[in-house]
Amino acid sequence: MELNNKTIKRIKKDFPIFKNNKRLVYLDNAATSQKPKQVINTLKNFYEKDYANIHRGIYRLSEKATELYMKSKEIVAEFIGSDPEEIIYTKNTTESLNLLSYSLPFIISESKGEIKSKSKRKSKKNEIVLTELEHHSNLIPWQQLAKRNNMKIKFIEIKPENYELDFDDALKKITNKTAIVAINHVSNSFGLINPIKEIIKFAKSKKAITIVDAAQSMPHMKVNVKDLNCDFLAFSGHKMLGPTGIGVLYGKKELLKKLPPFLFGGGMINDVELKKSSWAEIPFKFEAGTPDISSAIGLGRAIRYIQSIGIENIESWEKKLTAYALNKLKEIPGIKVYNSSKNISGILSFNFEKIPPHDVASLLDFYGIAIRAGYHCNIPLMKKLNIPGTCRISFYFYNSFEDIDYLVKILKKISLEITKKLE
Repeated sequence: MELNNKTIKRIKKDFPIFKNNKRLVYLDNAATSQKPKQVINTLKNFYEKDYANIHRGIYRLSEKATELYMKSKEIVAEFIGSDPEEIIYTKNTTESLNLLSYSLPFIISESKGEIKSKSKRKSKKNEIVLTELEHHSNLIPWQQLAKRNNMKIKFIEIKPENYELDFDDALKKITNKTAIVAINHVSNSFGLINPIKEIIKFAKSKKAITIVDAAQSMPHMKVNVKDLNCDFLAFSGHKMLGPTGIGVLYGKKELLKKLPPFLFGGGMINDVELKKSSWAEIPFKFEAGTPDISSAIGLGRAIRYIQSIGIENIESWEKKLTAYALNKLKEIPGIKVYNSSKNISGILSFNFEKIPPHDVASLLDFYGIAIRAGYHCNIPLMKKLNIPGTCRISFYFYNSFEDIDYLVKILKKISLEITKKLE
């Protein structure tokens, strides 16, 4: 579906939130996305017609629920270019990354360029490489892993002129001592699209395990795990039209088979004895207990909705919105925009010189405009830049040029009013 002003108006009719909130201009899509009626109705229909627990019953309802749940994994796998058995359901990106930070040390050997757990002989590979752009969810788990296993964390630095990753610095930081490289695909603060394919290729030459935080890229652009050749990749359903409570962890089959479970209990076992247990095959050994069945099914429907529009069409439309908004923001007196790179995806950050970001967000809310203000779970970056957070606007395909024009109109009004008060 080609996206233009006409089709966007039609698409917005699929989203009840806009019908029920006439004034709403929603520009906080990096935090979460709104839900189309197709996804909402899928959840409603499941609970009204097909609800039962999965994998455990031989009656019709249970078999139907299991079929819908497993079908959702096929949809996810098709969307990212993997096999269904390489898809693990979690609560969100954060849980996916925590799973890896706890489980990876137990599978790693020196001969494979991997690390051992603290109780084992220390590996020569004792370094983790992250970037200065990481969300706390792709920072704190690795801090804890480093602490538990006496490892060192190195950070790929950003360029001061445009905040892009310094690729030359990446080549210096990733060495034969690197065990893990964990990097975001798109920065949640500045929308920068990182050169992850090139970084992954170099990390592979050093026999490092590669992990991609795709929370901000999966909803907005084509991401193929086979093309990236990453070992693991994580994203959340709620940022791409799906329900909350459903996240995805992709892992290469051969690594998942070696990786021990993170949680234990029903649903993830092969056999249980009083003194020992054995685990189910992948991916089920990572899905202990009753999963969020409805949200998994809802995620499948959300992806089908995205596919009906076309991920390439979504990416193209958002690029137009971003470029337009960037130019318009620069027209506003007293604003500093933190996006000087052209390599950005649907996220713009800015500040007024004389107005704190939270005050700006509150003023915009008065006019029906929803944005995010603060550190964006990226405190180290904000400290490095010596700023008290930023105002962040983030787009999805249901946003329009009209949304941007209205935002800019109100920002100019705020700028003028504050300037007068300070005179």
